[in-house]
Amino acid sequence: MSTSTEQDIITLLQNGDKKAISLLYEHYSGALLSVIKKVIKDNDVAHDVLQESFIKVWKKGKTYDPSKAKLFTWLYRIFYNSAIDKVRALKNKTTKEVQIEDSNVYKLTTNSLNQDTLDIKKHLSSLELKYQVVLNALFFEGMTQQEACEALNIPLGTIKSRLKIGLRELKKIYNP
Repeated sequence: MSTSTEQDIITLLQNGDKKAISLLYEHYSGALLSVIKKVIKDNDVAHDVLQESFIKVWKKGKTYDPSKAKLFTWLYRIFYNSAIDKVRALKNKTTKEVQIEDSNVYKLTTNSLNQDTLDIKKHLSSLELKYQVVLNALFFEGMTQQEACEALNIPLGTIKSRLKIGLRELKKIYNP
């Protein structure tokens, strides 16, 4: 490509003229696709990256500075980095996908449950009644501390104290 053609493209690009993209595509797409294909083997993905990269060039066109890099060098960096980004994105996507056949969500066995905690209501009944009432309201009836305070007609500070003591007593049972 002649220097004057390259200079024309740069001027069009910096001025935001749409002709710049068609000229860039016409003169550089083959070489830039080769750059992408060194990183991405899949032809369809490579062409997607080519298109996405030209969009980036269009958006960044006004910031191109010929004193910092030749046009092709600038383009090369954008297209090469876009290809690397695509590979990373595809890699992250495949590692984040849920593999149903490898999931253990539906394979919960009784061996994986702590048998001691299944009988918590039995152990709860071994506590003094004042602690049982508070723990039952908070954990089995799903009340907040404030709701338990109002429902049981017990001051909030007392609810908190009984919760703390009741949990301490249960801990003694489960971790002697």
